[in-house]
Amino acid sequence: MRAVVTRVTEASVSIDGKELSRIDKGFLILLGIHKDDGEEEAKWVADRICGMRIFEDENGKMNVNPADAKADFLIVSQFTLYADYKSRRPGFIDAAKPDIAIPLYELVIKECESRGFQVKTGQFGADMKVASVNDGPVTIIIDSAERRK
Repeated sequence: MRAVVTRVTEASVSIDGKELSRIDKGFLILLGIHKDDGEEEAKWVADRICGMRIFEDENGKMNVNPADAKADFLIVSQFTLYADYKSRRPGFIDAAKPDIAIPLYELVIKECESRGFQVKTGQFGADMKVASVNDGPVTIIIDSAERRK
């Protein structure tokens, strides 16, 4: 599972010109699910997201977690994070199919909500327009494959 976590001052998702979700201060999280992922990966990624200390403290150091920063999350599914780009036209055979991806996407959301976070979402499988104002900019990539190293 891969999560691209961007610290934002605001972010939104629109579908067909209508705003579906919006957050102010928080994380825009693009979430890609691998075909071999399971609940363990979802829970691990959610734990990393919820504990990530990338908000600034009073000394300007990235030392504050999202709970203490009163941050919200906007989580958007993005199968293209598992693109095979060996050729000019990427393939997506490593991305999980919806029957696997949707429950794991929902589990990440549930895990974050269970820790007290306000979570907004995109719409799985929809053609979405995602807008954000990056803060910093600060962007961190979380990859569950890294936990085994």
